[in-house]
Amino acid sequence: MKSFRIFSVVTILLFSLSALSAEEKKSEMYVYASYFNCDPNLEDAVDEEVNKTYTAIYNEAVKDGIIANWGWLKHHTGGQWRRLLYHSAPSIIALFSAQEQMSKKFDAVFANKTDDLTQGCKTHDDYVWQYVTGSRPSLTGMPRGKASMSVYMECSFMGEDNADKIFKKYFAPIYNAQVGKGKLTSWGWMSHVIGGKYRRLETLTANNYEDLLKAKESIINTLYYNGTNKHADEFSKICTSHQDYLWDIKSET
Repeated sequence: MKSFRIFSVVTILLFSLSALSAEEKKSEMYVYASYFNCDPNLEDAVDEEVNKTYTAIYNEAVKDGIIANWGWLKHHTGGQWRRLLYHSAPSIIALFSAQEQMSKKFDAVFANKTDDLTQGCKTHDDYVWQYVTGSRPSLTGMPRGKASMSVYMECSFMGEDNADKIFKKYFAPIYNAQVGKGKLTSWGWMSHVIGGKYRRLETLTANNYEDLLKAKESIINTLYYNGTNKHADEFSKICTSHQDYLWDIKSET
């Protein structure tokens, strides 16, 4: 089994299920995201491997109902992560079961050949995110765009549930107002389940970066600069720092 797919499935499942609250267990969607650190000189070969091999296996998993969707994103601007591979499912158990089933297929494919993804991207960080709120493209009738922004936030563990409440009640209408032609095509807010230091994730997509950045600027101005917003101030005291990334969405199903 390839290194990035070795995930100690049983151990993590037991830990995760025991730690999740009753409300979290009822969540409708989870996302398993692998953030890769890659050799820039090998990234073209990595992308070709994903296009040639990974796409078929992930698309088959979607067709069979094993996963809800998946995507491959390419670094545009931001930190050290160079590529992002994700898939989603409606429960923790389904999420890891899918990972295990697909790993068996990858093991068979790469039994006698080199996997250019693992060769070109030697290390990675795994996160599991839980969907909290967002525009849900399937409900708006609009697909996600090809330009994406991710804002990875460091938040106070004791205050992050309140941050979610603020986002759902006060921020969501402002984000929804920026969904439409020439604006955002989708947005989402997710909470940390498993992974590193980032506790919350804001995602935005648009058809191009000009639309995306203009919409983001309008959201920031509405939240923080167009008069006093006590909810934005309260939110900023909970989530005190962040890392921005821009991603080119190369494949999504």
